[in-house]
Amino acid sequence: MAVILSFPLFCQSGELSPKSELPESPRITFTETEYDFGIIRPGADAAHFFIFSNTGKVPLIILNVRTSCGCMVPAWPKVPVGPGVKDSIRVGYNTKVKGTFNKIITIQSNAENGLIELRIKGNVARTK
Repeated sequence: MAVILSFPLFCQSGELSPKSELPESPRITFTETEYDFGIIRPGADAAHFFIFSNTGKVPLIILNVRTSCGCMVPAWPKVPVGPGVKDSIRVGYNTKVKGTFNKIITIQSNAENGLIELRIKGNVARTK
């Protein structure tokens, strides 16, 4: 019985290295994570560029950008972003949808901080 219970101890020799020994990874750093459009008139162009930098040591790859509703259209770089390089993610909002909004954009990347949430909010004025 002692041999069976001690078996997992011998199997741990192939364990992963501590994080400090892993190769460098990219890190995505945004200048802002929330943007307030304020009051927007219906039909106006409502787009914002969220600027980010790769503050890591290897190329950053944005794998996907998801929005919390179909009222937003994101655009992001489809090529790797090198270390120290700045780029942006564009988020457009459909101003035909009237009323207040508070929406989330989820960024998925190969960075050590791989999931980031951005937020846009505002109010599309109701016309009389």
